[in-house]
Amino acid sequence: MYAIVEIAGQQFKVAKDQKVYVHRLDAKTGSKISFDNVLLMDDGKNVTVGAPAIANASVEAKVVKHLKDDKVIVFKKKRRKGYRVKNGHRQALTEILIESVGKSANTTAPKEAAKPAAKKPAPVKEANEDLAKKTVADLKAMAKEAGISGYTGMKKAELIAALTA
Repeated sequence: MYAIVEIAGQQFKVAKDQKVYVHRLDAKTGSKISFDNVLLMDDGKNVTVGAPAIANASVEAKVVKHLKDDKVIVFKKKRRKGYRVKNGHRQALTEILIESVGKSANTTAPKEAAKPAAKKPAPVKEANEDLAKKTVADLKAMAKEAGISGYTGMKKAELIAALTA
């Protein structure tokens, strides 16, 4: 069984008991971490492809150690100009051990965001206010308070008509 999972912005093909070197993770040595962005999973019989990720699938891993990769030499030169620059770079890595690949323990449906209670349209202020003297921004604010939909694209006359209706 293997899976393709996104870890620290990169995609890795992982299997159980495999050691993987990834970009430095913000986790302590010995801690267990879970990656929920599983893009593909193969259990030997069938292949499951996510769109973009597979629901209720996760990869459990343990942080083995933090280390630096071998030095990479960056040498720049422009011939006949006397320009030479030599730099080096050591990438910070984290070694992780994949402990399990499969469906996650929580099989509950994701929590849906609570819908706000439907607002009752606020009563239009007294008729003695002359709406024509107000600015478009003020009228839009009043329309928002009144719960009028589509007020952002209305012109001043349309706003006044919607507020007085």
